[in-house]
Amino acid sequence: MNRGIWTALSGIGIAQGLKVFTNKKVNNEWDWRPIFQTGGMPSSHSAGVSALATYVATKKGFNSTDTALAVIFGIIVMYDAQGIRRHTGEIAKIVNDIDADIEVLSGHMPGLFHVKQEKELNELLGHQPAEVAGGALLGILIGLVSSALEK
Repeated sequence: MNRGIWTALSGIGIAQGLKVFTNKKVNNEWDWRPIFQTGGMPSSHSAGVSALATYVATKKGFNSTDTALAVIFGIIVMYDAQGIRRHTGEIAKIVNDIDADIEVLSGHMPGLFHVKQEKELNELLGHQPAEVAGGALLGILIGLVSSALEK
């Protein structure tokens, strides 16, 4: 397999695995579900694109077009992870709260008919800036290690 792809996928996988430990630290309980969820620390999006950009930069040089493509692609992905996707998660939380409030109100007002959502919207969609930075640092480290191991 292409070493760049392997490096990026390693960054994503390692970041997802680390989420179990950061979740344990925050919630004081072991839970394996964060491996399969979006959001959380560190950002696997950031880790993957940073690992790829770092690997490409060490192999092709900082002035190459390949490095420019990988860096710009990475910036767009990280911006999206902490911007649009995070805001979408915040909106999902508000919608879930409104649905719960209407459910309570409908119990007190017989004329108000409400069908509760069967499943809440996913609120963990994006990342806080610190989660993106953590993923980026992890990715840079993985890219450097991958490049060094190849030599």
